[in-house]
Amino acid sequence: MSADNRLVVLGRIAGVYGVRGWVRVHSDTAPRENILRYSPWMVGGQPRTVAEGRRHGKGLVARLEGCDDRDQAVTLVGQSIEIRRDQLPPPRPDEFYWADLEGLQVETLEGVDLGVVDHLFETAANDVVVVRGERERLIPFLWGDVIKDVDFSAGLLRVDWDPDF
Repeated sequence: MSADNRLVVLGRIAGVYGVRGWVRVHSDTAPRENILRYSPWMVGGQPRTVAEGRRHGKGLVARLEGCDDRDQAVTLVGQSIEIRRDQLPPPRPDEFYWADLEGLQVETLEGVDLGVVDHLFETAANDVVVVRGERERLIPFLWGDVIKDVDFSAGLLRVDWDPDF
């Protein structure tokens, strides 16, 4: 799969809503409603067109074409919501998507190889880069302090990080 067609996880089906095939959606987009702008979603390996969706309380609900009753909706619970990378708008020159960092080689400023970016996650304090190499490392995504450079052409993320930590 080409880089532009790889799948990016935007959320998951968290539950069912009502009896007419609607599902509860957990969104990882900011703001959370942005997930409803993308269609089709890949759910369980199948493209699913978003027929309609809206905020509901603190969350979101959506109806997918072809999902017309609660029994069909139940089969989707727990599935990731993915889209093709090329469905996302291009980032500005000084921005990038987390998904674009996945797979980059990570090395210290001294050239010590720490492994590869597996994924990122959000915490209350800051985002965290999960690096898998000879062991797993959790590196805070603090631009300028820890994260020094992202070089997509070289496939490299440079960090100011103690390799023993």
